[in-house]
Amino acid sequence: MAVPGDPRQAIRIRDLMQMSSGLRIRAEQDPEYIYDGRLPDHWYFYTAPNAFAYAASRKQEWTPGTVGRYRNTDPVLGSYLVRLAAERNSGDYHSFPQRALFDRIGIRTAVLETDAAGNFLGQGAELMSGRDWARLGNLYLQDGMWQGKRILPKGFVAFVRTAAPGWVTDGRVNYGGFFWLNSDGYLSVPKDSYFMAGAGEQFTVIIPSHDLVVVRIGRYAGQKPATVSLNNALKLLIEAVSASH
Repeated sequence: MAVPGDPRQAIRIRDLMQMSSGLRIRAEQDPEYIYDGRLPDHWYFYTAPNAFAYAASRKQEWTPGTVGRYRNTDPVLGSYLVRLAAERNSGDYHSFPQRALFDRIGIRTAVLETDAAGNFLGQGAELMSGRDWARLGNLYLQDGMWQGKRILPKGFVAFVRTAAPGWVTDGRVNYGGFFWLNSDGYLSVPKDSYFMAGAGEQFTVIIPSHDLVVVRIGRYAGQKPATVSLNNALKLLIEAVSASH
């Protein structure tokens, strides 16, 4: 139940998607983070008995939409809203991702891990084959269309690949709506590219200017040299595709 005067009531869905809710957690990814011997709050979203409840217990630090930070509160609360909607509309939460999305684009290998309360940990505990990650990437490459049918709302892809205002104000333009943007040239692909990034430098990269989707999956160990190798391969790939047009 909402508490009158709670500043968190001003948080919009778009603020969560743009990781700009302003909710307070201690995260290693924060520019001002200093290790003090305690486990950063970021990791409790993977170990708390109920990740949704833990995210909802965080206090407000900044006005929503004004400061961008990589904090798991936001995708976790986004996943909470998905659960509320799925249970309200169909009553079957755990089959919802497969029915509503994966079946429609041919994904058969998806495994979404949960916490002890059965909540999907959509912020970073999803497993799929490389081909199925490529299918998901192609859905975005095709502006949310699949075999002539609209799967994602019109304008949704444009939203996720547009720099989030809170991040821009904070001096960084490399985050959109639950997608990283290649505006800073982190990957050796054109700057119009955007990507999903997972643990161990695993990527699904959407490259609109070249009509390409590239997937890299692998073990967490050796992530730094793996990214160097990936960037070398991406550079060669872009050169080859450019020459073929």
